[in-house]
Amino acid sequence: MIYQYVKYHHKPPMRRSLLVSFFFLGIGISLLLWALWPILSFHFVTANLFPSVISPLASRSSKSSIIHQTIAQESTSAESQENDFTNLNAWFPSKQQKKVESSVVEYTMSIPKLRIYNARVIVGGENLNEGIIHYEGTALPGKNGNGALFGHSVLPQFFDPKNYKTIFSTLPTLKVGNDIFLHYDGITYRYVVESMKVTTPEDLSMLDQQYDDSYITLITCVPPGTYWQRLHVRARLRPL
Repeated sequence: MIYQYVKYHHKPPMRRSLLVSFFFLGIGISLLLWALWPILSFHFVTANLFPSVISPLASRSSKSSIIHQTIAQESTSAESQENDFTNLNAWFPSKQQKKVESSVVEYTMSIPKLRIYNARVIVGGENLNEGIIHYEGTALPGKNGNGALFGHSVLPQFFDPKNYKTIFSTLPTLKVGNDIFLHYDGITYRYVVESMKVTTPEDLSMLDQQYDDSYITLITCVPPGTYWQRLHVRARLRPL
């Protein structure tokens, strides 16, 4: 009998430690994609739906334009540092809110599309952890002009309509035609979204006033979870 010897290549079993390493690597990659997806989707999909206009009302006054330019330069410099953006003063460090005498210092806002109901709006406040801030000196609800309302945002996965640190996280999902209700001084006002735009942090057009009608502009940081740009949601007063 003739025997033939064949060399056998023994493959050692994969070590358990290697399997554990791949397991945790997979978890790490999944968490990274989970966190980055809202930012990437906003950049490549959502942001394309909004016209990026810097300041459509700035041309109304050359003097106003110069003031805005100066504030914007200082604002950009300050924002490059580590700032607490739950404090509205960190958004525009050189811009002081204009104090206006008003008997009403708080009111509420509801946005059914975002499941936000009776959210606290503070007139002239500073701390975005305590409520949405109505920038003092801009038009109050029902008055001709433009009311600027600032809200904080984080990654939309953490959105909680009752948590003011996350309350504007889903603001980019609003559409033209959606309703915003403001209950101010015993009266409910209905505003309808007319336009949405993404701007640079230096843009201060949300503070411009246009007196042909009553407007509000909701402002937050985008992409979600970052401070890179600003989203302006502009709405006009309409009958209930």
